[in-house]
Amino acid sequence: MLATSLRRTATTAARQTTTRCFASAPVDFEHFSSGWEKISSGYEAEGKFHIETFNKISPKGLARFPSKNYEIKEDWENNNAHAILLRSHKLQESEVDVSIRAIARCGAGTNNVPVARMSELGIPVFNTPGANANAVKELVLCGLFLGSRRLIAGINHMKQLGEQGLQKERVEKDKSMFGGREIAGKTLAIIGMGHIGAATAREASALGMKTVGYDPALSIESALKLPREISIADSISSAVAEADYISLNIPYIKGEGGTHGIIGKDVLSHMKNDAVVLNFARGELVDSEAMKEFLDKGDGRYISDFPDDLLWNHNNAILLPHLGASTEEAEETAAAMAADTIQAYLEHGTIKNSVNFPAAALPERKEGSIRVTVATQNVPGMLAYISEVFAKHGINILQQINTSRGDLAYNVIDVELGSDTIDLKDLQKELTMHDGVLSSRILFGVAGAGYARNIDGKYFV
Repeated sequence: MLATSLRRTATTAARQTTTRCFASAPVDFEHFSSGWEKISSGYEAEGKFHIETFNKISPKGLARFPSKNYEIKEDWENNNAHAILLRSHKLQESEVDVSIRAIARCGAGTNNVPVARMSELGIPVFNTPGANANAVKELVLCGLFLGSRRLIAGINHMKQLGEQGLQKERVEKDKSMFGGREIAGKTLAIIGMGHIGAATAREASALGMKTVGYDPALSIESALKLPREISIADSISSAVAEADYISLNIPYIKGEGGTHGIIGKDVLSHMKNDAVVLNFARGELVDSEAMKEFLDKGDGRYISDFPDDLLWNHNNAILLPHLGASTEEAEETAAAMAADTIQAYLEHGTIKNSVNFPAAALPERKEGSIRVTVATQNVPGMLAYISEVFAKHGINILQQINTSRGDLAYNVIDVELGSDTIDLKDLQKELTMHDGVLSSRILFGVAGAGYARNIDGKYFV
């Protein structure tokens, strides 16, 4: 658990005191190294950001981190990593040390990350929307053809005939067993029109298909990418009613009002008996019992990129081993996006593509200034308190941004230093230990330094 990690970190923390000069103002700060121990073998990267990776992350993506300021390992034995990059690894809270500033998943979904708990701890979680869109779109198109022609059954039949030495003798006679239909002129319903849905709509339209879409959260950016010919439905049921093919492109959301089993008896009852359902989003979106009943009573098909304990051997179902984003190009793009996002956050405090923090960005800080970021609970009075602390220490604010999302608020503040010596150690502790503050960072050019946390009223730096 995290408590064990915190105790371990507090025990091994080493103290480093340094004085740097910003313009003409000397700044004295004290940095506790969040688990580093100078005499240990894990301390060789002093002055660098430490990136911990789970799963195999594309080397081309990781190369986006400049080696001068970053070191990347799969295991930081002294619990002093600053950010985590992962793909499908199911992250446990016990793996998130007190020194972790941010987490990025190389992919769109974040179901394998305890996002709610990270929000409580003031840790932003990032994803890479759109990085795998082309790879998944191409597999959806493959699903269209798999659902139109009995290709898999035909391939398996030819193997059986080959084993018997009967291929040439039976091929013309048996091909009628595997008839199909063309997709040109057919209707494709697209449920969810984000990056993948919009790309699928464009390609389907180019192939001569009619398209209808449904997405209650359709963004202007995605809408501009849709083909002109697409019609927009006001519900899932109305979208699928006249569709020959249905592509699911929506996120999986647990709980009341979520999307678990959203493709159930009610929605399936509105489909044509021979409709083909393409699920390259999440397996949990489909009610397996209801889908089996649908497949049993008609000539419908189900093409999915996910395992299903009930449908795995159904004659009208084809299940793939989660291949949607399994291309070299998609993995490189996702890793590069994740690396860029983490780098922008660690070095500049910028929030982009976070699933739990509000977006935030300030222009490059001016020479002779320092940047401070503060993550807080979204409650009244926090911004006023932060401003009061700077005023109390005689520090002028040059520019700032305050944004919020749900229960979280995030502040990025550039401050000007006067001619007097500023004790950033005391300033940061005063900022961080106020009730409702989760974490703070002081960005002054030393990689890895300047991070503080308020965890249940205890100060960790």
